[in-house]
Amino acid sequence: MLLTITASFSPATDLGYLLHKNPSRAQSTDLGFGKAHVFYPEVNAERCTVALLLEVDPIGLVRGRNGPAGADRKLEEYVNDRPYAASSFLSVAIARVFASAMAGTSKERPELAAQELPLEAHLAALPCHGGEGLLRRLFEPLGYRLDATQAPLDRSHPEWGMSPYFSVTLRANRRLADLLTHLYVLVPVLDDDKHYWVGDDEVEKLLRRGAGWLDSHPERDLIVRRYLRHQRSLARAALERLTAEEKPEADTLETEHAVEEQRLESRIRLGEQRIDAVLAMLKQSGAQRVLDLGCGEGHLLAALLKEKLFHEIVGMDISHRSLERASDRLRLERMPERQRERVRLIHGSLMYRDRRLEGYDAAALVEVIEHLDPPRLRAMERNVFEFARPRTVVVTTPNSEYNVRFEGLPAGRLRHRDHRFEWTRAEFERWAQDIGERFGYEPRFLPVGNEDAAVGAPTQMAVFGR
Repeated sequence: MLLTITASFSPATDLGYLLHKNPSRAQSTDLGFGKAHVFYPEVNAERCTVALLLEVDPIGLVRGRNGPAGADRKLEEYVNDRPYAASSFLSVAIARVFASAMAGTSKERPELAAQELPLEAHLAALPCHGGEGLLRRLFEPLGYRLDATQAPLDRSHPEWGMSPYFSVTLRANRRLADLLTHLYVLVPVLDDDKHYWVGDDEVEKLLRRGAGWLDSHPERDLIVRRYLRHQRSLARAALERLTAEEKPEADTLETEHAVEEQRLESRIRLGEQRIDAVLAMLKQSGAQRVLDLGCGEGHLLAALLKEKLFHEIVGMDISHRSLERASDRLRLERMPERQRERVRLIHGSLMYRDRRLEGYDAAALVEVIEHLDPPRLRAMERNVFEFARPRTVVVTTPNSEYNVRFEGLPAGRLRHRDHRFEWTRAEFERWAQDIGERFGYEPRFLPVGNEDAAVGAPTQMAVFGR
Protein backbone atom coordinates (compact mmCIF):
# COMPACT_ATOMS: atom_id res chain seq x y z
CA MET A 1 0.00 0.00 0.00
CA LEU A 2 1.73 3.14 -1.22
CA LEU A 3 1.11 6.88 -0.85
CA THR A 4 3.50 9.49 -2.21
CA ILE A 5 3.36 13.26 -1.67
CA THR A 6 5.40 15.59 -3.86
CA ALA A 7 6.16 19.24 -3.06
CA SER A 8 7.29 21.69 -5.75
CA PHE A 9 7.79 24.90 -3.74
CA SER A 10 11.26 26.30 -3.10
CA PRO A 11 13.19 24.90 -1.38
CA ALA A 12 11.15 21.70 -1.72
CA THR A 13 13.37 19.94 0.79
CA ASP A 14 11.54 21.87 3.53
CA LEU A 15 8.87 19.18 3.15
CA GLY A 16 11.03 17.20 5.57
CA TYR A 17 10.58 19.88 8.25
CA LEU A 18 6.80 19.90 7.74
CA LEU A 19 6.58 16.11 8.06
CA HIS A 20 9.15 15.87 10.87
CA LYS A 21 10.90 13.21 8.79
CA ASN A 22 14.52 13.60 7.68
CA PRO A 23 14.92 13.11 3.89
CA SER A 24 18.39 11.62 4.37
CA ARG A 25 17.24 8.44 6.10
CA ALA A 26 14.38 5.96 6.01
CA GLN A 27 12.22 5.44 9.09
CA SER A 28 9.93 2.58 10.12
CA THR A 29 7.07 2.47 12.63
CA ASP A 30 5.37 -0.60 14.06
CA LEU A 31 1.58 -0.16 13.91
CA GLY A 32 0.43 -3.49 15.37
CA PHE A 33 -1.25 -4.62 12.14
CA GLY A 34 1.97 -4.08 10.17
CA LYS A 35 4.77 -1.60 9.56
CA ALA A 36 4.86 1.86 8.01
CA HIS A 37 8.03 2.89 6.19
CA VAL A 38 8.81 6.51 5.28
CA PHE A 39 11.50 7.34 2.72
CA TYR A 40 12.24 9.97 0.06
CA PRO A 41 12.69 8.66 -3.51
CA GLU A 42 13.23 12.20 -4.86
CA VAL A 43 15.03 15.02 -3.04
CA ASN A 44 16.18 18.29 -4.60
CA ALA A 45 15.51 22.00 -4.21
CA GLU A 46 12.81 22.02 -6.93
CA ARG A 47 10.95 18.80 -6.12
CA CYS A 48 10.82 16.60 -3.06
CA THR A 49 8.78 13.39 -2.80
CA VAL A 50 8.02 11.46 0.38
CA ALA A 51 6.69 7.90 0.23
CA LEU A 52 4.61 6.18 2.90
CA LEU A 53 4.79 2.42 2.30
CA LEU A 54 2.47 0.39 4.49
CA GLU A 55 3.05 -3.33 4.96
CA VAL A 56 -0.06 -5.01 6.35
CA ASP A 57 0.29 -8.50 7.81
CA PRO A 58 -2.93 -10.37 6.85
CA ILE A 59 -2.09 -13.30 9.11
CA GLY A 60 -1.46 -10.99 12.03
CA LEU A 61 -4.87 -9.41 11.49
CA VAL A 62 -6.74 -12.63 12.27
CA ARG A 63 -4.34 -14.24 14.72
CA GLY A 64 -6.30 -15.00 17.88
CA ARG A 65 -9.62 -13.84 16.42
CA ASN A 66 -12.65 -15.82 17.49
CA GLY A 67 -16.25 -15.85 16.31
CA PRO A 68 -18.27 -16.41 13.17
CA ALA A 69 -16.24 -14.18 10.85
CA GLY A 70 -13.05 -16.10 11.50
CA ALA A 71 -14.74 -19.49 11.44
CA ASP A 72 -16.95 -19.11 8.38
CA ARG A 73 -14.69 -17.10 6.08
CA LYS A 74 -11.18 -18.36 6.79
CA LEU A 75 -9.91 -18.00 3.23
CA GLU A 76 -11.24 -14.47 2.88
CA GLU A 77 -9.57 -13.47 6.15
CA TYR A 78 -6.16 -14.55 4.82
CA VAL A 79 -6.49 -13.74 1.13
CA ASN A 80 -7.78 -10.19 0.49
CA ASP A 81 -6.77 -6.78 -0.86
CA ARG A 82 -5.89 -5.20 2.49
CA PRO A 83 -2.09 -5.37 2.07
CA TYR A 84 -2.28 -3.66 -1.33
CA ALA A 85 -5.22 -1.23 -1.51
CA ALA A 86 -5.56 2.06 0.35
CA SER A 87 -8.01 1.74 3.23
CA SER A 88 -8.57 2.70 6.86
CA PHE A 89 -5.20 1.08 7.57
CA LEU A 90 -3.62 3.90 5.58
CA SER A 91 -5.64 6.48 7.53
CA VAL A 92 -4.30 5.09 10.80
CA ALA A 93 -0.75 5.17 9.41
CA ILE A 94 -1.12 8.81 8.30
CA ALA A 95 -2.42 9.83 11.73
CA ARG A 96 0.37 8.00 13.55
CA VAL A 97 3.35 8.67 11.30
CA PHE A 98 2.49 12.24 10.22
CA ALA A 99 0.73 13.37 13.41
CA SER A 100 2.47 16.75 13.70
CA ALA A 101 2.05 17.58 10.02
CA MET A 102 -1.62 16.63 10.18
CA ALA A 103 -2.04 18.96 13.16
CA GLY A 104 -0.52 21.80 11.11
CA THR A 105 2.49 22.29 13.39
CA SER A 106 6.16 22.61 12.51
CA LYS A 107 8.74 23.66 15.06
CA GLU A 108 11.31 24.65 12.43
CA ARG A 109 8.97 26.09 9.75
CA PRO A 110 5.74 27.26 11.49
CA GLU A 111 5.03 29.87 8.82
CA LEU A 112 5.31 27.24 6.06
CA ALA A 113 2.88 24.92 7.84
CA ALA A 114 0.24 27.66 7.62
CA GLN A 115 0.78 28.33 3.89
CA GLU A 116 -0.98 26.85 0.88
CA LEU A 117 1.70 25.00 -1.08
CA PRO A 118 1.82 23.28 -4.50
CA LEU A 119 1.36 19.63 -3.53
CA GLU A 120 0.70 16.41 -5.41
CA ALA A 121 -0.48 13.17 -3.80
CA HIS A 122 -0.50 9.79 -5.54
CA LEU A 123 -2.29 6.65 -4.39
CA ALA A 124 -1.19 3.58 -6.31
CA ALA A 125 -4.35 1.54 -5.62
CA LEU A 126 -7.44 3.21 -4.20
CA PRO A 127 -10.67 1.18 -4.00
CA CYS A 128 -13.63 3.32 -4.97
CA HIS A 129 -17.07 1.82 -4.47
CA GLY A 130 -18.95 4.38 -6.53
CA GLY A 131 -16.56 4.72 -9.43
CA GLU A 132 -14.66 7.68 -10.80
CA GLY A 133 -17.74 9.88 -10.49
CA LEU A 134 -17.69 9.53 -6.71
CA LEU A 135 -13.95 10.16 -6.64
CA ARG A 136 -14.50 13.47 -8.39
CA ARG A 137 -17.52 14.40 -6.28
CA LEU A 138 -15.46 13.96 -3.11
CA PHE A 139 -12.17 15.62 -4.07
CA GLU A 140 -12.95 18.23 -6.74
CA PRO A 141 -15.21 20.35 -4.47
CA LEU A 142 -12.17 20.67 -2.17
CA GLY A 143 -10.17 22.27 -4.98
CA TYR A 144 -8.17 19.28 -6.19
CA ARG A 145 -7.35 18.53 -9.81
CA LEU A 146 -7.75 14.79 -10.16
CA ASP A 147 -6.33 12.20 -12.56
CA ALA A 148 -7.71 8.68 -12.16
CA THR A 149 -6.93 5.46 -14.06
CA GLN A 150 -9.13 2.44 -13.39
CA ALA A 151 -7.47 -0.99 -13.30
CA PRO A 152 -8.99 -4.03 -15.06
CA LEU A 153 -9.83 -7.10 -13.00
CA ASP A 154 -7.32 -9.10 -15.04
CA ARG A 155 -5.36 -7.77 -18.00
CA SER A 156 -5.30 -11.28 -19.44
CA HIS A 157 -9.10 -11.42 -19.43
CA PRO A 158 -10.48 -8.04 -20.55
CA GLU A 159 -13.95 -9.58 -20.82
CA TRP A 160 -14.06 -9.72 -17.02
CA GLY A 161 -14.38 -5.96 -16.97
CA MET A 162 -12.94 -3.31 -14.67
CA SER A 163 -12.01 -3.55 -11.01
CA PRO A 164 -13.03 -1.03 -8.33
CA TYR A 165 -9.37 0.04 -7.96
CA PHE A 166 -7.97 3.32 -9.28
CA SER A 167 -4.52 4.84 -9.55
CA VAL A 168 -5.22 8.40 -8.37
CA THR A 169 -3.21 11.63 -8.47
CA LEU A 170 -4.43 14.75 -6.66
CA ARG A 171 -2.94 18.21 -7.26
CA ALA A 172 -3.73 21.44 -5.45
CA ASN A 173 -2.31 24.44 -3.65
CA ARG A 174 -3.23 23.40 -0.11
CA ARG A 175 -1.81 23.35 3.38
CA LEU A 176 -0.10 20.01 3.94
CA ALA A 177 -2.31 19.52 7.01
CA ASP A 178 -5.43 19.90 4.84
CA LEU A 179 -4.20 17.37 2.28
CA LEU A 180 -3.41 14.78 4.95
CA THR A 181 -6.74 15.37 6.71
CA HIS A 182 -8.74 15.00 3.49
CA LEU A 183 -6.95 11.72 2.72
CA TYR A 184 -7.46 10.51 6.29
CA VAL A 185 -11.24 11.01 6.09
CA LEU A 186 -12.00 10.24 2.45
CA VAL A 187 -9.90 7.12 1.78
CA PRO A 188 -12.04 4.88 4.04
CA VAL A 189 -15.16 6.63 2.70
CA LEU A 190 -14.22 5.55 -0.83
CA ASP A 191 -13.39 2.04 0.40
CA ASP A 192 -16.74 2.04 2.29
CA ASP A 193 -15.23 -0.07 5.06
CA LYS A 194 -13.12 0.13 8.22
CA HIS A 195 -10.94 -2.46 9.86
CA TYR A 196 -11.89 -1.49 13.42
CA TRP A 197 -14.99 -1.03 15.55
CA VAL A 198 -16.79 2.26 15.01
CA GLY A 199 -18.28 3.85 18.14
CA ASP A 200 -19.05 7.26 19.61
CA ASP A 201 -15.38 8.25 19.55
CA GLU A 202 -15.45 8.04 15.74
CA VAL A 203 -18.08 10.78 15.66
CA GLU A 204 -15.74 13.05 17.64
CA LYS A 205 -12.86 12.12 15.36
CA LEU A 206 -14.88 12.89 12.21
CA LEU A 207 -16.06 16.26 13.53
CA ARG A 208 -12.53 17.20 14.54
CA ARG A 209 -10.99 16.18 11.20
CA GLY A 210 -13.88 17.66 9.23
CA ALA A 211 -13.76 21.08 10.89
CA GLY A 212 -13.89 23.88 8.35
CA TRP A 213 -14.84 21.80 5.29
CA LEU A 214 -17.18 18.89 5.96
CA ASP A 215 -20.24 20.87 7.07
CA SER A 216 -20.68 22.48 3.64
CA HIS A 217 -19.28 19.70 1.41
CA PRO A 218 -21.85 18.76 -1.29
CA GLU A 219 -21.45 15.06 -0.34
CA ARG A 220 -21.51 15.68 3.41
CA ASP A 221 -24.25 13.14 4.19
CA LEU A 222 -22.60 10.35 2.17
CA ILE A 223 -19.22 11.04 3.79
CA VAL A 224 -20.75 10.88 7.27
CA ARG A 225 -22.68 7.66 6.59
CA ARG A 226 -19.76 5.80 5.08
CA TYR A 227 -17.16 7.07 7.56
CA LEU A 228 -19.36 5.80 10.41
CA ARG A 229 -20.01 2.46 8.65
CA HIS A 230 -23.69 3.20 8.02
CA GLN A 231 -24.56 3.20 11.73
CA ARG A 232 -27.68 5.36 11.67
CA SER A 233 -27.58 6.60 15.24
CA LEU A 234 -23.96 7.74 14.92
CA ALA A 235 -24.55 9.35 11.52
CA ARG A 236 -27.62 11.17 12.85
CA ALA A 237 -25.65 12.50 15.83
CA ALA A 238 -22.80 13.69 13.60
CA LEU A 239 -25.11 15.41 11.10
CA GLU A 240 -27.03 17.15 13.88
CA ARG A 241 -23.82 18.63 15.21
CA LEU A 242 -22.54 19.55 11.76
CA THR A 243 -25.72 21.53 11.09
CA ALA A 244 -25.79 23.16 14.54
CA GLU A 245 -24.96 26.55 12.96
CA GLU A 246 -28.33 26.42 11.23
CA LYS A 247 -30.21 26.23 14.55
CA PRO A 248 -32.66 29.04 15.32
CA GLU A 249 -30.54 30.78 17.93
CA ALA A 250 -27.58 31.14 15.55
CA ASP A 251 -29.85 32.22 12.75
CA THR A 252 -31.54 34.77 15.01
CA LEU A 253 -28.15 36.26 15.91
CA GLU A 254 -27.22 36.56 12.22
CA THR A 255 -30.56 38.24 11.54
CA GLU A 256 -29.94 40.74 14.35
CA HIS A 257 -26.54 41.61 12.89
CA ALA A 258 -28.03 42.04 9.41
CA VAL A 259 -30.73 44.34 10.84
CA GLU A 260 -28.02 46.52 12.37
CA GLU A 261 -26.39 46.94 8.95
CA GLN A 262 -29.73 47.60 7.23
CA ARG A 263 -30.59 50.25 9.82
CA LEU A 264 -27.35 52.08 9.01
CA GLU A 265 -27.93 51.95 5.26
CA SER A 266 -31.70 52.36 5.08
CA ARG A 267 -31.58 56.16 5.41
CA ILE A 268 -29.85 56.36 2.04
CA ARG A 269 -31.75 53.40 0.48
CA LEU A 270 -28.42 51.72 -0.14
CA GLY A 271 -29.84 48.20 -0.35
CA GLU A 272 -32.19 49.18 -3.18
CA GLN A 273 -29.47 51.12 -4.96
CA ARG A 274 -27.17 48.10 -4.81
CA ILE A 275 -29.74 45.78 -6.36
CA ASP A 276 -30.53 48.34 -9.08
CA ALA A 277 -26.83 48.80 -9.89
CA VAL A 278 -26.09 45.07 -10.07
CA LEU A 279 -29.21 44.44 -12.15
CA ALA A 280 -28.16 47.17 -14.61
CA MET A 281 -24.71 45.59 -15.05
CA LEU A 282 -26.17 42.12 -15.61
CA LYS A 283 -28.58 43.46 -18.22
CA GLN A 284 -25.78 45.40 -19.89
CA SER A 285 -23.68 42.20 -20.12
CA GLY A 286 -26.35 40.50 -22.25
CA ALA A 287 -26.43 37.50 -19.89
CA GLN A 288 -29.37 35.11 -20.10
CA ARG A 289 -28.25 32.52 -17.54
CA VAL A 290 -27.30 34.13 -14.21
CA LEU A 291 -25.98 32.97 -10.82
CA ASP A 292 -26.67 34.84 -7.58
CA LEU A 293 -23.94 33.47 -5.30
CA GLY A 294 -24.68 34.06 -1.64
CA CYS A 295 -28.25 34.94 -2.57
CA GLY A 296 -29.44 35.32 1.03
CA GLU A 297 -33.15 36.03 1.26
CA GLY A 298 -33.57 36.59 -2.48
CA HIS A 299 -33.63 40.37 -3.01
CA LEU A 300 -31.62 40.22 -6.24
CA LEU A 301 -33.45 37.07 -7.38
CA ALA A 302 -36.77 38.90 -7.15
CA ALA A 303 -35.41 41.73 -9.32
CA LEU A 304 -33.98 39.28 -11.87
CA LEU A 305 -37.30 37.46 -12.20
CA LYS A 306 -39.00 40.70 -13.28
CA GLU A 307 -36.72 40.88 -16.32
CA LYS A 308 -37.66 38.59 -19.22
CA LEU A 309 -34.09 38.85 -20.52
CA PHE A 310 -32.95 36.29 -17.92
CA HIS A 311 -34.01 32.79 -18.99
CA GLU A 312 -32.35 30.85 -16.16
CA ILE A 313 -31.70 32.19 -12.66
CA VAL A 314 -29.94 30.21 -9.91
CA GLY A 315 -29.60 31.39 -6.32
CA MET A 316 -27.08 29.61 -4.10
CA ASP A 317 -26.50 30.04 -0.37
CA ILE A 318 -24.85 28.08 2.42
CA SER A 319 -27.77 28.74 4.79
CA HIS A 320 -30.85 26.52 4.48
CA ARG A 321 -32.88 29.10 6.38
CA SER A 322 -31.91 31.87 3.99
CA LEU A 323 -32.99 29.68 1.08
CA GLU A 324 -36.32 29.02 2.79
CA ARG A 325 -36.83 32.77 3.21
CA ALA A 326 -35.86 33.36 -0.41
CA SER A 327 -38.43 30.77 -1.46
CA ASP A 328 -41.08 32.56 0.61
CA ARG A 329 -40.10 35.98 -0.77
CA LEU A 330 -40.35 34.69 -4.35
CA ARG A 331 -43.55 32.72 -3.57
CA LEU A 332 -42.14 29.75 -5.43
CA GLU A 333 -44.92 27.43 -4.30
CA ARG A 334 -47.57 29.68 -5.90
CA MET A 335 -45.57 30.76 -8.93
CA PRO A 336 -46.95 29.90 -12.42
CA GLU A 337 -45.18 26.87 -13.88
CA ARG A 338 -43.53 28.72 -16.76
CA GLN A 339 -42.15 31.34 -14.38
CA ARG A 340 -41.12 28.67 -11.88
CA GLU A 341 -39.00 26.93 -14.51
CA ARG A 342 -36.79 30.04 -14.77
CA VAL A 343 -35.54 30.01 -11.16
CA ARG A 344 -33.80 27.45 -8.98
CA LEU A 345 -32.49 27.60 -5.40
CA ILE A 346 -29.56 25.37 -4.46
CA HIS A 347 -27.65 24.77 -1.24
CA GLY A 348 -23.89 25.07 -1.56
CA SER A 349 -20.69 26.74 -0.48
CA LEU A 350 -18.27 28.94 -2.39
CA MET A 351 -15.45 27.16 -0.54
CA TYR A 352 -15.71 24.14 -2.83
CA ARG A 353 -15.68 23.56 -6.55
CA ASP A 354 -19.24 22.92 -7.68
CA ARG A 355 -19.89 21.76 -11.25
CA ARG A 356 -23.48 22.98 -10.97
CA LEU A 357 -22.11 26.53 -11.31
CA GLU A 358 -20.30 25.96 -14.59
CA GLY A 359 -21.56 27.21 -17.95
CA TYR A 360 -23.41 30.36 -16.85
CA ASP A 361 -23.17 33.73 -18.57
CA ALA A 362 -22.86 35.86 -15.43
CA ALA A 363 -22.56 35.67 -11.65
CA ALA A 364 -23.24 38.21 -8.93
CA LEU A 365 -21.71 38.33 -5.45
CA VAL A 366 -23.60 41.08 -3.65
CA GLU A 367 -22.03 41.95 -0.27
CA VAL A 368 -20.47 38.48 0.01
CA ILE A 369 -16.67 38.70 -0.05
CA GLU A 370 -16.39 40.75 3.17
CA HIS A 371 -17.85 37.78 5.09
CA LEU A 372 -14.90 35.54 4.08
CA ASP A 373 -11.64 35.25 5.98
CA PRO A 374 -8.45 35.08 3.85
CA PRO A 375 -8.31 31.26 3.28
CA ARG A 376 -11.99 31.15 2.33
CA LEU A 377 -11.64 34.22 0.15
CA ARG A 378 -8.85 32.50 -1.81
CA ALA A 379 -10.97 29.37 -2.20
CA MET A 380 -13.90 31.46 -3.48
CA GLU A 381 -11.65 33.21 -6.00
CA ARG A 382 -10.63 29.92 -7.63
CA ASN A 383 -14.07 28.36 -7.50
CA VAL A 384 -15.76 31.36 -9.13
CA PHE A 385 -13.12 32.81 -11.46
CA GLU A 386 -11.16 29.66 -12.39
CA PHE A 387 -13.65 26.80 -12.25
CA ALA A 388 -17.17 28.24 -12.71
CA ARG A 389 -15.70 30.96 -14.96
CA PRO A 390 -18.78 32.93 -16.10
CA ARG A 391 -18.25 35.54 -18.81
CA THR A 392 -19.19 38.36 -16.41
CA VAL A 393 -18.85 38.59 -12.62
CA VAL A 394 -20.31 41.49 -10.62
CA VAL A 395 -18.97 41.99 -7.08
CA THR A 396 -20.08 44.60 -4.52
CA THR A 397 -18.58 45.27 -1.12
CA PRO A 398 -18.65 48.12 1.44
CA ASN A 399 -16.32 51.09 1.02
CA SER A 400 -14.77 51.42 4.48
CA GLU A 401 -13.80 55.05 3.82
CA TYR A 402 -17.49 55.97 3.79
CA ASN A 403 -18.11 54.58 7.29
CA VAL A 404 -17.32 57.97 8.85
CA ARG A 405 -20.52 59.29 7.26
CA PHE A 406 -22.78 56.83 9.10
CA GLU A 407 -24.19 58.35 12.26
CA GLY A 408 -24.08 55.98 15.21
CA LEU A 409 -21.26 53.83 13.83
CA PRO A 410 -18.30 54.08 16.23
CA ALA A 411 -14.92 54.83 14.68
CA GLY A 412 -13.11 51.66 13.62
CA ARG A 413 -16.20 49.46 13.85
CA LEU A 414 -17.40 47.49 10.81
CA ARG A 415 -20.95 47.80 9.49
CA HIS A 416 -21.79 44.15 10.24
CA ARG A 417 -20.36 42.06 13.09
CA ASP A 418 -19.83 39.10 10.74
CA HIS A 419 -17.66 41.11 8.34
CA ARG A 420 -14.09 39.85 8.29
CA PHE A 421 -12.88 43.06 6.61
CA GLU A 422 -14.10 46.20 4.90
CA TRP A 423 -11.78 47.56 2.21
CA THR A 424 -10.87 51.04 1.09
CA ARG A 425 -11.31 51.82 -2.60
CA ALA A 426 -7.58 51.30 -3.22
CA GLU A 427 -7.59 47.92 -1.44
CA PHE A 428 -10.61 46.72 -3.42
CA GLU A 429 -9.07 47.81 -6.71
CA ARG A 430 -5.78 46.02 -5.90
CA TRP A 431 -7.71 42.83 -5.12
CA ALA A 432 -9.75 43.07 -8.33
CA GLN A 433 -6.69 43.77 -10.50
CA ASP A 434 -4.98 40.71 -8.98
CA ILE A 435 -8.04 38.58 -9.80
CA GLY A 436 -7.93 39.88 -13.36
CA GLU A 437 -4.26 39.04 -13.81
CA ARG A 438 -4.56 35.55 -12.32
CA PHE A 439 -7.72 34.41 -14.06
CA GLY A 440 -7.92 36.42 -17.29
CA TYR A 441 -10.57 39.02 -16.43
CA GLU A 442 -10.64 42.79 -16.94
CA PRO A 443 -12.26 44.65 -14.00
CA ARG A 444 -13.91 48.05 -14.16
CA PHE A 445 -15.08 49.96 -11.12
CA LEU A 446 -18.29 51.82 -10.42
CA PRO A 447 -19.61 53.60 -7.32
CA VAL A 448 -22.96 52.59 -5.82
CA GLY A 449 -24.88 55.30 -3.98
CA ASN A 450 -24.21 59.02 -3.80
CA GLU A 451 -20.52 59.81 -4.05
CA ASP A 452 -18.96 61.94 -1.35
CA ALA A 453 -16.15 64.15 -2.64
CA ALA A 454 -13.84 63.11 0.19
CA VAL A 455 -14.64 59.45 0.92
CA GLY A 456 -16.39 58.16 -2.21
CA ALA A 457 -19.61 56.14 -2.44
CA PRO A 458 -20.92 53.89 0.37
CA THR A 459 -20.66 50.74 -1.78
CA GLN A 460 -18.03 49.90 -4.36
CA MET A 461 -18.62 47.60 -7.32
CA ALA A 462 -16.32 45.75 -9.72
CA VAL A 463 -17.59 44.32 -13.00
CA PHE A 464 -15.23 41.60 -14.29
CA GLY A 465 -15.34 40.75 -17.98
CA ARG A 466 -13.56 37.90 -19.72
